[in-house]
Amino acid sequence: MIAPKTRITKDGSEILLRCATAEDAEMLLSGYKKMLGETQFLSCGPDEISLTVEQEKTFIEGSNKDKDKLLLLAFVNGKYAGNCNFAGKTASRRTAHRASLGIAVFQEFTGKGLGKIMLEKLLTEAKKAGFEQMELTVYADNIRARSLYEKFGFIECGRIPDARRISGAGSDEIRMYKKL
Repeated sequence: MIAPKTRITKDGSEILLRCATAEDAEMLLSGYKKMLGETQFLSCGPDEISLTVEQEKTFIEGSNKDKDKLLLLAFVNGKYAGNCNFAGKTASRRTAHRASLGIAVFQEFTGKGLGKIMLEKLLTEAKKAGFEQMELTVYADNIRARSLYEKFGFIECGRIPDARRISGAGSDEIRMYKKL
């Protein structure tokens, strides 16, 4: 899906959210690997990403064409700062009302309100797309992210105890949802 660009000025910085394009593939792939190396809170480690730039282009183009997916890039003062996405659960009538989201931000841009802006945009676009429920998972010790999700009305609905991170350390993985 293609969503309109969003430009916001916050604390003297210009923030741009826009859909990814095939030309962004190399930047997105290398940036995601960097983000994965900066935090234990994402789904895998940088060495587990084996996609080629061509495969990333195909992924981006597929996301842009699929009415149930959205992939956005965030830029702060023109610098790539992170990405976010949502994807519908499946085409099944039983789960067609549900979508899952993900947000990843470079450490230098955390704690400055970018996640809030990204989450607002994802929720708005998901509702416009007809989704009725948004879902996510977050590690229990990712206090900053959990606080953000709770401020937006996400509710804990389950836990996977001792979910492992790349380091091998265990932390509960919390499932959360929000009615749109």
